[in-house]
Amino acid sequence: MKRFFLFGLLWMALLTVGCRESRPFSADDFTVERYTPRHATGFDIRSREGSRSSLISVRNPWQGGVGEVQYLYVVRDGERVPARFPGQVVEAPVRRVVCMSSSFVAMFDLLGEVERIVGVSGIDFIANEYVATHRQCGEVRDVGFDSNLNFELMVAMRVDLVLLYGVAGEDTAVTGKLRELGIPYIYIGDYVEESPLGKAEWMMVIAELTDCMERGRELFDATCARYEALRDGVKPGVRPTVMLNTPYRDTWYLPSTKSYMVRLIEDAGGRFVYSGNTGNASLPVEIEQAYLLTNQADYWLNTGAANTLRELTSQNPRFATVPAVRDGRVFNNNRRQTPAGGSDFWESGVVHPDRVLADLLRIFEGRSDSLFYYKKLE
Repeated sequence: MKRFFLFGLLWMALLTVGCRESRPFSADDFTVERYTPRHATGFDIRSREGSRSSLISVRNPWQGGVGEVQYLYVVRDGERVPARFPGQVVEAPVRRVVCMSSSFVAMFDLLGEVERIVGVSGIDFIANEYVATHRQCGEVRDVGFDSNLNFELMVAMRVDLVLLYGVAGEDTAVTGKLRELGIPYIYIGDYVEESPLGKAEWMMVIAELTDCMERGRELFDATCARYEALRDGVKPGVRPTVMLNTPYRDTWYLPSTKSYMVRLIEDAGGRFVYSGNTGNASLPVEIEQAYLLTNQADYWLNTGAANTLRELTSQNPRFATVPAVRDGRVFNNNRRQTPAGGSDFWESGVVHPDRVLADLLRIFEGRSDSLFYYKKLE
């Protein structure tokens, strides 16, 4: 059996070599723009003249990944792959996919292509209804976390593509094993996008992989229209101040003024109370400084695992005197979560930034009714 398996891998490798062009790869040859993002900064999709195959270029897919470029060649009509192509190769449309982040699941779901997902990471933390239902019959499996992946399971599932999530760099143990097994992969960098619409726009990579580009354009255009209408409808006036997050192991992490969450707050007419971080990642702030900032805020959002004001103030008795707590202006983004604590805010909220923005607008208008992702702590 082992000999047959190794022979199969060798045969696949020979087929791949046989399908290569003699002309060496150059990204400059791909001059036809299949999709150029309007808001996202981390990818583009191009083709060569007269070709239906495409090149997905992914840039800086993790924090600190400046200068990192990865390629995925998407083959159509049996066209040959350029010689010495440095990236991964997959045939469209992909049929059996593993998603290592819940936001990727939401992208497939929005496009109506969620049935292509056969594996996820951390299935207990996935809010998607299809995944929750089809895990029971084994049609969607949990492949594990980080470097502890079940590669044998992925081989048995005949996976076409693995969509990876990078934190601080490429996990070479994972990518090396995937290459050894002949399973294509690509890192998806939606989480490093600072624009809410930029995060959502990564769904166009999924649209390209599933041959539903036109549907993807229509859906994304509609999302942009709804988001921009809400943002542009904010009335000028005094901007409420907002504090974010809670301490984690005696350290309070606050996001950059350029971050996704701060952009949402600003588009909803609010103002983040902390301007000391202008980088591209959250930074730790001393507890005492964070407490003073919280006292300056009209609203306190994204309060971790707290579901009630009692749970929040039990972390630190001084929180009970914070104006936002006294005035009932504390809201958490965990209205929709799995029993294990997985948050749909970080799942479907990524592809529906208009829903998140609508929640924030209602909150800043002094309303706690009809919220989708947020709930008021009582």
